[in-house]
Amino acid sequence: MLDGTFSLTDHDGNAVTQASYRGRFMLIYFGFTHCRKVCPRSLACMTAALDALGDAAGRIVPLYITVDPERDTPEVMKSFLEENFPRFTGLTGSREAIDRAKASFRVFTRKGPDPEDAEGYAVPHTAFAYLLGPDGTYLTHFMDTADPAKMAGGLRDMLAKSAATA
Repeated sequence: MLDGTFSLTDHDGNAVTQASYRGRFMLIYFGFTHCRKVCPRSLACMTAALDALGDAAGRIVPLYITVDPERDTPEVMKSFLEENFPRFTGLTGSREAIDRAKASFRVFTRKGPDPEDAEGYAVPHTAFAYLLGPDGTYLTHFMDTADPAKMAGGLRDMLAKSAATA
């Protein structure tokens, strides 16, 4: 089972933990702003799924946790997300804090050469969207290849189950 804990800084510079979002579902994706394909595709899918939920999406806080804190400062995260994926709050921190968050979600990363940029580097990583419940417990995850409509259906089901047990 996933621990699902973190102690990071949001893209507005505020210290946050998983407890900061208690009472709302958390849709969490690990990635980095320099990613060219997988992260933008995944963030677009999650955005479309949340859009499909209408007002119910207000019960879910979408979080984008960087796996590249050396480049992804709060300012970089904020600019990237506000321009491209404004539903999301970006989270970053020290390398140690990011490594602890990755471990709590069992996220794998490996920094390596970027085949499209000899001066830069890429950070291949686990590409799941994790859904945590309002109490912070892990509920499910969605593959990066998920269809927005299927993801919306899965999110809708989880919201309905939560309402039925409340």
